[in-house]
Amino acid sequence: MALTQSRKVKVHTLGRGRIGGQSRDGIWLLDDDVSMLKALGRLMNSAGFIVEKFNDPATFLAKLQHAPCRVAVLDVWMPQMNGLEVQACLRRDSPETRVIFISGRDDPPVRQTALDAGAVAFLAKPFEDDVMVQLVRKAAAS
Repeated sequence: MALTQSRKVKVHTLGRGRIGGQSRDGIWLLDDDVSMLKALGRLMNSAGFIVEKFNDPATFLAKLQHAPCRVAVLDVWMPQMNGLEVQACLRRDSPETRVIFISGRDDPPVRQTALDAGAVAFLAKPFEDDVMVQLVRKAAAS
């Protein structure tokens, strides 16, 4: 089953992946769409990953002071800060973090900007679950 974009709802923390939990895999998910974030978290958990989930870019970036992020799956279009801005912060503060982008819009200039800035992949929603799992596995292994 492919993940699809859903109605946007704002929350501060979500389930097991809320701030304060430790993720042994260092895989962090950032999306302001709560339904997408939950679905992506379930997908990653079913593939054997332990993830941290964030719906707010500032909270995501603040967590870098306390824990390493090995792989970041970032939504591009968020109201507070877009994914490219988050990527720029990661390049500065956590250059070893591998970035995978997801977006509800396949905007070629945005995709190219993300890839030129070091993203390992850019997926348009909806995407195939197995493609995402393989990208995260490859990024986590490198």
